[in-house]
Amino acid sequence: MEKRVIIGKKEFSWKTFFLQWEWMLVLIFILVNVINANLSPYYLNADSLRDATMTFLDKAFIVLPMVFIIILGDIDISVASIVALSSVVMADLYTMGVPMELAVVICLAVGTLCGYVNGLLITRFKELSAVIVTLATMIIYRGIAYILLEDQAAGKFPEWFKFLGWGYVGSVPFILIVFAVFAVIFALLLHKTTFGRRVYAMGSNLTASQFSGIQVDKIKILVFTLAGLMSAVTALFLTSRMGSTRPNIATGYELDVIAMVVLGGISTSGGKGRMIGAILAIFLIGFLRYGLGLVNVPAQMLLVIIGLLLILAVMVPNLKGYLRKWVKI
Repeated sequence: MEKRVIIGKKEFSWKTFFLQWEWMLVLIFILVNVINANLSPYYLNADSLRDATMTFLDKAFIVLPMVFIIILGDIDISVASIVALSSVVMADLYTMGVPMELAVVICLAVGTLCGYVNGLLITRFKELSAVIVTLATMIIYRGIAYILLEDQAAGKFPEWFKFLGWGYVGSVPFILIVFAVFAVIFALLLHKTTFGRRVYAMGSNLTASQFSGIQVDKIKILVFTLAGLMSAVTALFLTSRMGSTRPNIATGYELDVIAMVVLGGISTSGGKGRMIGAILAIFLIGFLRYGLGLVNVPAQMLLVIIGLLLILAVMVPNLKGYLRKWVKI
């Protein structure tokens, strides 16, 4: 009798490897840099490019857990309001005499609690979608920030706090080092752990995952809690960079974050995507804005460009389906 061999791994294909969306992002990133370099003679200054990361990496911390949320097939539009509330609480406590170190810890705790509340509501009221729940909490968290600080600004933080947003370790911005550490941690969590595999499974089929014994509610709560925590981390770096805070800070951050995740190739239907794509999208959009800002391109034009890139990101999976008819992938 002839033996049957079950192959657990797909045979490696260079065509499949190079047709991944991440390679398209690399090509777009190179094209963006070439165009920016031709538009402005100041763009390719190494020090300026290094310093430019300080202006967009604060919101990048939220991108990391948002990848998990969208792979789950959910969404969180309250993250910007969590940034505002965490920042306002920290500043308000400091002005009342609370030591800055303790205020920073409370800032992180407030963001974590807000994320936990989101996850708890989403898992307890399953008839409501994540977008409805987080829309409600987005309004509530921002409203509390306005109640605490009204329309005033709070600041005058100690000198050491400025280091978060503007400090260097050697010649490398501190925020870049911290982001790199978090990016590695979240990438390993998503791609190299059982937790990450369960997140993919839930995004692909939530019902099957539940019947397979996966504690879907606990995982959702944990993921949304991580989003709250990283929103508070963003609050720390953003407040440090601005030197003060107001209840309206980080307005629109939720749309920027979701745009970066979707552009990174994370499927909004859940179950697909990789962390490296989202990280590439962060730097692509960040340097695109920086380069076009050097030549005073209107912000509206930048929105059009990012919108076209998002349409391309959505179209590519369909184009790959057509390509399979002509190329064996």
